[in-house]
Amino acid sequence: MSHNETPITRKAAVLGKPIAHSLSPAIHNAGYAAAGLSGWTYEAIECAESELPDVVSRLGPEWAGLSLTMPLKEAALRLAAVATPVAIAAGVANTLVHQPDGSWFADNTDVGGLVRVLREAGVGVSRGRHAAKVAPPRITVLGGGGTARAALAAASELGAEQVRVVTRRPEAREELAPVAVALGLTVEGVAWADAPVAFDADAVISTVPKGAADELAEQVTWNHDGVFFDAIYDPWPTPLAASATRAGVAVHSGLDLLLAQALSQFEQFTGVGRAPEDAMRAALEKARS
Repeated sequence: MSHNETPITRKAAVLGKPIAHSLSPAIHNAGYAAAGLSGWTYEAIECAESELPDVVSRLGPEWAGLSLTMPLKEAALRLAAVATPVAIAAGVANTLVHQPDGSWFADNTDVGGLVRVLREAGVGVSRGRHAAKVAPPRITVLGGGGTARAALAAASELGAEQVRVVTRRPEAREELAPVAVALGLTVEGVAWADAPVAFDADAVISTVPKGAADELAEQVTWNHDGVFFDAIYDPWPTPLAASATRAGVAVHSGLDLLLAQALSQFEQFTGVGRAPEDAMRAALEKARS
């Protein structure tokens, strides 16, 4: 770059409602700084589902990509010209990447993020160099929304064949049926009253809103060799996470997923081959404290 050139300006943002609390700007902007992307900025934009098509249509060529959170993940997928197979199967997208022709490409990096978090915790992995092929992991998912769809897709990628899904409403389980079919999974529906029996899994993934599962904390029996992932990170620990910790179960929070899914978004938005994970993790920890 010559001395009189200005750095290229590129933009990205996280959209949702509410969005003011989002930690994504801190994570991504730290990544840009660490990678030397001086003209890049990442912001938070409050946007309702009905507003999304109009907001996206007004974005110019300087926009590289968008992160989508609740309640925009289904609407985001509908706006894309092309989408990854995993986003199509899950029926939700949390990532839109601006293409040179002005169209949008959709992905669901929540899925890869969940796979990464759970695989690093030992789910669906043979331990040791000479370990035999492991049996399909037993996975339980609490909830029936967009993150539950991503959890089903992650379970499939981890080698699960059947997933137990625990919801308050039977209709929520029925809405997940097409997702399960697309992923080649069998879903065993479990009523909320019977939730405690579903916690003896290799991995329990809670996708329910804060407070919704607190009552289960004193009722469940954990698999001591299992992993508990709770999509919530504020307040932390949740009663379920504290219960799992007391039982000696490995626990991961929504912060682990927030970072893991952001790394993939960063790489897709910028074209940088490997996101600066250490800098992005440090920024997340600082923003939380």
